[in-house]
Amino acid sequence: MIDIPKNKQLILFDGVCNLCNATVQYIIKHDKNNIFLFAPLQGETGKEIINQFKIDTSKVDSILLYKNENKLFYKSTAALKIFSKLSFPINLLAIFLIVPSFIRNFVYDYMATNRYAWYGKQKECMIPTDKLKAKFLS
Repeated sequence: MIDIPKNKQLILFDGVCNLCNATVQYIIKHDKNNIFLFAPLQGETGKEIINQFKIDTSKVDSILLYKNENKLFYKSTAALKIFSKLSFPINLLAIFLIVPSFIRNFVYDYMATNRYAWYGKQKECMIPTDKLKAKFLS
């Protein structure tokens, strides 16, 4: 089991995806309460959670939100729960949690499937600056 501080939540993201990396940078900038930690899905922590929750990475491959209560959120639910903790006005997107997940995930999956074609990808996971290293797990 992954052990993170009680007041933190862990965002697992596709470390080679340009859109995902830009989203992580956006979250860091707007995480005024310093809630989130980050780990690439391709790293040790990401692989450990994938194994622990027996995640089929062919179906879930872009963003996960892990909470200390051994809870894991996927796809649009993860994204909207993350947005709910950010500063105004992005936190207002959490209202879309009332939309059934199969509808939200249809849109999410379309974007996730096309993210490399639209935004490109890197050869390796981004390396955080010294200032941000404390927010990242391997």
